[in-house]
Amino acid sequence: MKWREPDPNAITLIYMRAVGGQVGNPAALAPKIGPLGLSPKKVGDDIAKGTKDWKGLRITIQLSIQNRQATVSVVPSASALIVKALNEAPRSIPKGEPLLHTGNITLEDVIAIAKVMRPRSLAVKMAGTVKEILGTAASVGCTVDGSDPRDLQSQITDGELEIEDYEAPEEEA
Repeated sequence: MKWREPDPNAITLIYMRAVGGQVGNPAALAPKIGPLGLSPKKVGDDIAKGTKDWKGLRITIQLSIQNRQATVSVVPSASALIVKALNEAPRSIPKGEPLLHTGNITLEDVIAIAKVMRPRSLAVKMAGTVKEILGTAASVGCTVDGSDPRDLQSQITDGELEIEDYEAPEEEA
């Protein structure tokens, strides 16, 4: 069987985890992008440029490769959005130690994060997505409007706290 050149018009998507603002290890990139004819070092630099807003956070990135050109886009997770909303300074911790985020975000921040995450949420209503984000905030270790996120979750469930419904725009396939 002969090796053939990949179609230059085909778009290849690669999802991977990276630390924002840092050049990834070219040896880790090589098996993923080498067969597509791209330089791992150049793509690593592109990843560092494309993720500089997320400095120090582990985030998922999407590499769209077409015609030997890679474009980097960030696919933020709920926890990454919450940590970014906390506005904490990037810090390095020894490996193996848990990183605790002791901060406070507003309910408006949580709703804004839920709107970003809505297309990927499995919840039927926006209130369910907000509860998902509140659960993530609880696991990250921050408070929402000065109270425990679990209390706000129970308030939403009991109907004491109303969340306006929001339909996310459809994502392109």
